[in-house]
Amino acid sequence: MRILTGLQPSGKLHIGNYFGAMQPAVQLQDQGEAFYFLADYHAMTSMTDAQTLRENIQNLAIDFLACGLDPEKATIFRQSDIPEVNELAWILSTVCPMGLLERCTSYKDKVAKGISANHALFAYPALMAADILLYDANLVPVGKDQKQHIEVTRDLAHKINDKFGEGTLTVPEAQIREDTAVVPGTDGQKMSKSYDNTIPLTGGKKAVRKTIMRVLTDSTPVEDPKPTEGSNVIALYKLFADEAAVNQMIAEHEAGGLGYGHFKQQLFDAYWEHFTEVRAKREELENNLDYVNSVIAAGAAKARAESTKVLDRVRKAVGLR
Repeated sequence: MRILTGLQPSGKLHIGNYFGAMQPAVQLQDQGEAFYFLADYHAMTSMTDAQTLRENIQNLAIDFLACGLDPEKATIFRQSDIPEVNELAWILSTVCPMGLLERCTSYKDKVAKGISANHALFAYPALMAADILLYDANLVPVGKDQKQHIEVTRDLAHKINDKFGEGTLTVPEAQIREDTAVVPGTDGQKMSKSYDNTIPLTGGKKAVRKTIMRVLTDSTPVEDPKPTEGSNVIALYKLFADEAAVNQMIAEHEAGGLGYGHFKQQLFDAYWEHFTEVRAKREELENNLDYVNSVIAAGAAKARAESTKVLDRVRKAVGLR
């Protein structure tokens, strides 16, 4: 089984990225041949500063390694180190109906949030499809918000296979962890850098605690029972605490007598303990950037060798070679 996923280096990694894609990806590296890419082409739809992009790429690679990615088991590389991805995206675009892209909610949501509408943003799903199909990926761990893009990928793979021959492209499956499919942000919406509602994966203790203390709650008085249905604090706490601890927090909500500040402090303590090893490993990697860069370079060489095999097969099928 070949596993593939990617993350955009579009800013500081947050816990939605971690639980939605990074943690499942790291867990899967023992179950098949894993390819994980740093999606810098995709990041260009929202970033224009070259130096910031370069820094974000390196920081994302460090985060992946700090979270447990093992270069002996998984291949990590920059998307832009593999030029074949753009050729495959073009080939896919020749069978991609406009209506398929127009129905993608991610594009509509981003434009509604004020992100400038451009061709790259609109055609994002076609490039994402190429990212996946270029490596004969069987399984793609993603967050629930990317489910539609995987469906587009499967649709385009079927169209190529129907038109140019079965087996030209491997049709992948999405893996979505339903228990963490959508991680709520501090405002209760889906956690996203676009919405400025994220809790960072790593950061200074005081700064992260301040962020968690901003998690949206209602105005129920301290002495009264607190609602548990739809609680952002409880939803986030479930990511870090075991079942007994979660049940205890729910019981304390229902009993009354404790304020939301108390529950947010519990959430912060659980968060801080959960990422202790990640913070330590990250500090170690920040002091050994030559190693980080060597891992990315080795990953690019392996990824390009695999991508060339797939693209040669596709070029032959469609009549380019």
